Amino acid sequence: MPVKKQIKNKKAEPVKKAKPVHFFKAIGRRKTAVASVRLQKQGQREVLINDKSLDKYFAQKELQEIALSPFDKMNSLDKFNVSIKVKGGGLHAQAEAVRHAISRALIDFNPEFRKRLKKAGFLTRDSRMRERKKFGLKRARRAPQWRKR
Repeated sequence: MPVKKQIKNKKAEPVKKAKPVHFFKAIGRRKTAVASVRLQKQGQREVLINDKSLDKYFAQKELQEIALSPFDKMNSLDKFNVSIKVKGGGLHAQAEAVRHAISRALIDFNPEFRKRLKKAGFLTRDSRMRERKKFGLKRARRAPQWRKR
């Protein structure tokens, strides 16, 4: 007599609820500078770069304007608490990397911002890098000075 296997009814697993998004994160790059940005709707409305205020990190007004230009374009600076970690490159490249990252994070927040940010050129990753030094040369292309005698 064959033994019948009993098939147990599997209970349906409870559906896991998606956690509400508390922040919007993005990464921006320019030359060798990399910026990681977190936009939060809650909290104080301030901009911290590497745990320093914007005025302390970017002392020049021009660099501050470059970094915050996506917020100016979208009129949304007073809506977010911004936390930024940036490393590599110089200050100008870091400001442009921050601009790129903030633009990407704003698109995660509201996809309708994409058209205006793209037209302003904030979403294009500027990939121009410094060319490496070649052996036998002074710099990337600068040859040693030639002497006839």
